[in-house]
Amino acid sequence: MQVALIGATGFVGRHVLTELCARDHQVAAISRHANTQIHQDRGSQQLHIYQADATDGNQLLPLLAEKDAVISTFSGGWTNPDHYEAYMEGAISIQHSVEVSGIKRFMVIGGAGSLYDETGRQLVDSPDFPKAFFAGASANRDYLNILRQNTSLDWTFVSPAIEMNKTTAGIRRGHYRTNLESPVFDENGRSVISIEDLSMAIVDELENPRFIRQRFTAAY
Repeated sequence: MQVALIGATGFVGRHVLTELCARDHQVAAISRHANTQIHQDRGSQQLHIYQADATDGNQLLPLLAEKDAVISTFSGGWTNPDHYEAYMEGAISIQHSVEVSGIKRFMVIGGAGSLYDETGRQLVDSPDFPKAFFAGASANRDYLNILRQNTSLDWTFVSPAIEMNKTTAGIRRGHYRTNLESPVFDENGRSVISIEDLSMAIVDELENPRFIRQRFTAAY
């Protein structure tokens, strides 16, 4: 497939890029940072690197031309004091550009904070939710609510496991389980997955869609 990957230099984006290239998809890797951060050892015939501001449709739209799908791993920047505003601006801009381009398949990688616990409360609303992640998690939740109203795109929103970060990276088990609105827990009561296996779940959904106009989460 011809895939535009937005946020390709981020933690999630880099690993999704690796998974896409390993499966021989043709990728337009788009990032607001210097494109030299993306190593071109994945095969020059299938990877094209572009630098663009996702909040600027004039920059983004030409890069989406003739693509089969868009995957957004865009982030407002976890250390950005204006994370919420930055994420919402970027996410809405990206969605608008995808719609204008005529692309139907749109995948957004968000966070786990909008998942629901056993009481029906979203994790981001729990009193022990980490304050450092509150703005980003709130933005992910609010954008998901916007996306749920969209009936023109074949969108999918992906929430990772609660424990999906650099400390869980480096392992590829080659399997995962999915759920829609609540976390997946393993036999030890943990909701955990590596970025390698989350990337596999993302590209599996791209290739064989099961969650059109739905959110899903993946964990072991």
